Amino acid sequence: MNMRLTKMRIETEAAVAALMLAAMLAGCGGDGGGRTPLATEGASPVAPVGQQGAPTASGDTAADGFAWFNYRRGQIGLAALTRNSLIDTAAAGHSNYLRLNNTVSHDQVRGNAGFTGVKLRDRLVAAGYTPAGQYAFGEVISGAGDRSGFFHAEELITAIYHRFLVFEPVFREMGVGSASTASYTWFTTNFAASNGYGPGVARGSVATYPASGQAAVPVNFMSDSESPDPVPNLNEVGYPISVHANISSVLAVTGFTVRPRGGADLPVRLLAKAVDTHTPESAAAIVPLARLNSGTTYDVSFSGTVDSVPVTRNWSFTTQ
Repeated sequence: MNMRLTKMRIETEAAVAALMLAAMLAGCGGDGGGRTPLATEGASPVAPVGQQGAPTASGDTAADGFAWFNYRRGQIGLAALTRNSLIDTAAAGHSNYLRLNNTVSHDQVRGNAGFTGVKLRDRLVAAGYTPAGQYAFGEVISGAGDRSGFFHAEELITAIYHRFLVFEPVFREMGVGSASTASYTWFTTNFAASNGYGPGVARGSVATYPASGQAAVPVNFMSDSESPDPVPNLNEVGYPISVHANISSVLAVTGFTVRPRGGADLPVRLLAKAVDTHTPESAAAIVPLARLNSGTTYDVSFSGTVDSVPVTRNWSFTTQ
């Protein structure tokens, strides 16, 4: 059974505005604070292969993770991110630090083996990448017994608080690095925009995930494995469904539903800033309170506003 431990951090600055978001997805018994991850409870998501437009695995964990993130971003209309060698250096150095110290953390301890910088900003600057002007940067980390970059990237997308970072529309570039022992792999991805945001989504618009028409969508998510827990008191829930506006936008939800084709709306937990402090103002999600059915088409309806501009989206996806 694969073991996993993942963490996320994002920092932004635009004029005097700032946003910091942090979340942790921990394996059963792990806490992300330096303890060795324990075996994960339940099935881990497996990145589907052979889908239209999907990349072909190269066997290079970092390169495959980079390709998979861009593939999924492209499915929902977000601009592909360029791979920055300086950010690669920061990400690879951090994965190596995690390997040498057998931990999963965003922070490093000065004097420990492989030290490259206490905070993400420190590591970026040490690698020669200095965020300036209007900027945003963030980090996601995954540790697992599986070396596949597709696996690591897909798992980070599945965890809803992590997905909010991975699908941030205004990022422009990323760097990816991994480090492995014989039985375990640490995977770090740093996303960034500096001296101006990327194109993002149009004003008053959102990107949606799963994508419209997407097939082979997983049927479940083990909520207890993510901390903060997006659905307290339940472990196995349905696959999260999300909408994403630019980081500087304010998104408000009027209605957000999902139903099997021809059926009734499913009970869901809404994640939006108004009701969940861990969700950014620019995004929202619903998590079905029960596992979805296999081989089923689901219809989603979203209505709300982005920066006071009305937004309505109706789309569907099919489970694996």
